[in-house]
Amino acid sequence: MIKWLSLGFWELIARTILRNRIIILCGIVLITILFALQWKNVKFTQTEANLIPADDKVNVDYDYFLKNFGEEGNLIVIATKDPKLFTPKVFKAWSVLMEKIKSDKEVSLVISVDNLQQLVKNDSLQTFELKPFVNAEKVNDAAYLTQLKSDFFKNLPFYEGLLFNKKTEAVRSAIYLDKKIVNTKARKEYILHKFIPEIDKFYKETGIKPHVSGMPYIRTLNAKTITDEIGLFIGAALLVTSLIFFYFFRSARATLTSLLIVIIGVMWSFGIMGAMGYEITVLTALVPTLVIVIGIPNCIFFINKYHQEYYKHANKAKALQRVITKTGTATLMTNITTAVGFATFIITNNVLLKEFGVVTTINILAIYMLSLLIIPIFFSYFPPPIPRHLNHLERKSLTSFFNWIINTVKYRRFSVYVTSVILLVFGIIGIYEIKISGSLIEDMPKKTEFFDDIRFFEKEFDGVMPLEIMIDTKKENGAMKLTNLRRMEELEETIIDIPELSKPLSIVNVAKSFKQAYYNRNPDFYELPSSQEETFLIPYIKNSLNKSKDNQLKSYITDDGSIARMTAFIKDENGEKMEGIESQIRKKVDKIFPSPKYEVIITGKASVFQKGTKYLLDNLLSSLLFAFALTGGLVAIMFRSFKMVLVSIIPNLLPLLMTAGLMGFLGIPLKPSTLLVFGIAFGMSVDDTLRFLAQYRLELARNNWKIKKSVFATFEDSGISMFYTSIVLFFGFSVFMLSSFGGTVALGGLVAITLCFGMLSNLVLLPSLVLTLNKTLANQQEFIEPTIDILEHSDEALDELERKSK
Repeated sequence: MIKWLSLGFWELIARTILRNRIIILCGIVLITILFALQWKNVKFTQTEANLIPADDKVNVDYDYFLKNFGEEGNLIVIATKDPKLFTPKVFKAWSVLMEKIKSDKEVSLVISVDNLQQLVKNDSLQTFELKPFVNAEKVNDAAYLTQLKSDFFKNLPFYEGLLFNKKTEAVRSAIYLDKKIVNTKARKEYILHKFIPEIDKFYKETGIKPHVSGMPYIRTLNAKTITDEIGLFIGAALLVTSLIFFYFFRSARATLTSLLIVIIGVMWSFGIMGAMGYEITVLTALVPTLVIVIGIPNCIFFINKYHQEYYKHANKAKALQRVITKTGTATLMTNITTAVGFATFIITNNVLLKEFGVVTTINILAIYMLSLLIIPIFFSYFPPPIPRHLNHLERKSLTSFFNWIINTVKYRRFSVYVTSVILLVFGIIGIYEIKISGSLIEDMPKKTEFFDDIRFFEKEFDGVMPLEIMIDTKKENGAMKLTNLRRMEELEETIIDIPELSKPLSIVNVAKSFKQAYYNRNPDFYELPSSQEETFLIPYIKNSLNKSKDNQLKSYITDDGSIARMTAFIKDENGEKMEGIESQIRKKVDKIFPSPKYEVIITGKASVFQKGTKYLLDNLLSSLLFAFALTGGLVAIMFRSFKMVLVSIIPNLLPLLMTAGLMGFLGIPLKPSTLLVFGIAFGMSVDDTLRFLAQYRLELARNNWKIKKSVFATFEDSGISMFYTSIVLFFGFSVFMLSSFGGTVALGGLVAITLCFGMLSNLVLLPSLVLTLNKTLANQQEFIEPTIDILEHSDEALDELERKSK
């Protein structure tokens, strides 16, 4: 490794690049074309993120539920509180809307007040028959509709909470999509091109804007917003980074070259995803923008080094060669550490994060190679820099800033340490204030109409996020036995007493509705049958369920009658209480459904998501520790000093703790989006540490191991690049704050803040630690000559090698 990355190795790389410019450029063009051919394979995911491994018990239980009852996320609901619904014109328009939706091949069932079926007893056949609740011949009669409205709210308790809110008189329709299309592109095509146009048509005809929600609808519009924002992020990132770049360097050709590099990198990123068969998810959608944000700092470092070298000796060829030979290993190491920050997601045992980690790691190394190859080649064709291009090296505002840092490091190190300790305490206290979010919709775009509709359904119908309870009696038709129905009713009473949950739906409600039908639909008899009634009522129920294959009531029991399903809904804002809610339910379940006679599984999307967040937290903490260890290992290889490893970790650990503390005090919860901040920020912040330490080792060799002189010489050489790259990263990640997604805004803002803290920490705390511990860190015997050769190369060594090569 040491021999491979020695001075001779990088001199060979520089010579190869500059002597084979046309071949290399043709190779880049060819690779870009090949990746462009893979764009056709890039598709957007049709499912929401599942943060738990497939073999985890949480997912095993959820899959078992889906096996028995099918996809739970196939329900779309349409609702209104407008009293005009029960007027002839609007009611007819509503009926036409429901009939049109029902006729679509993508829809399996529509339950609405206009097509509602009610149970009617048939004594001769000992069964219940479904008869229309609405007399279609009388819907033009306003008086009939008024009476219909009264009957709807008073005489159909089974549908309370499902189709209406008795208190507010909100009415909704339930639309069940074909389960086969729920996780396919067909769902998106139907929602966008058939369903929404019909809703808009109803709005134009009646002036009533229906509220629409449900997981298929939410997922479709959420995905569409993500897709639309990819272009926004790429455009904004290119604009912001190019403007900052031009402001720093005052060079159009340098700016355009950098833009070309990151644009090629973006093209490669889509090609890599297509070639690997990865779908665009809420995470991989960020990759093209990350390529821009990470690629521009690479360009800054190379171009700034080129300007510094040309400023010294005004020899363009020599400057271009030394851009590679003097920075080769340092830039390689910094890009590796950045890649490591993202690669930590690969070990989380989660497909979503693994793909994100793989794609970002490959693209970071790819953008580094593009920068290393294209910048020296392009600038070899460009005229030498003019004085205007080099003025940034002596900009007064920048000089004043670095003078303040140098004076602080020289004379106020004690204040630096005191401030660091205060910030450390601040971070630790804030960490104890952080809450874990269980919200499935918190990161969704809050300014959209569909988000407002979600809040409407949470208020009127206690949410749209399902919590499922599956009760296995382990006996055929066991779920239909009166004793088990009473056990389920007892569990329902417990659920009703939990304020965060809606009134549950189950086979118990079905049995109650059958008894009500048996007593001629009298709502006073909406209750479970007694032991005496069971003998003559249960045959009616069994005959009715076996008679109709499309009866939606069968959704609450399996075909053999052994497993029953109970569904409650939870408001999204109560997601963080899920663990306590499940514990309360489980306590009751263990009492009334003892194992092994019964098996009860508590699952559902709301439960799976909340547990996924906790799983992600545990795994990202371990992956972050892995990132610390791996980065420390790289530093140990480079410097052969455990104390130097500590010095490199501390300035990067402090910003992470500060950001965590800030999240606690500002009430920003830990959730999938904010959890990603720490791994990303660490991988990028540690770049500045390695650049500083690499240059510091070079300066030690140049200055006969004089510590202070070497530290301050490091500022002169690498300080500007560190500052420039940190500014670009700060504004680059701030681009994500343009998003309408709360999670993406939090990710961009928190990473930007962390990197800002990281820059100050690396420019102030890191050199202060090096100066304070200089007696133990700057032992010439500890850092043998080959190690120094890896890090950077002195001008004298380069001159000698160049003379030999000639």
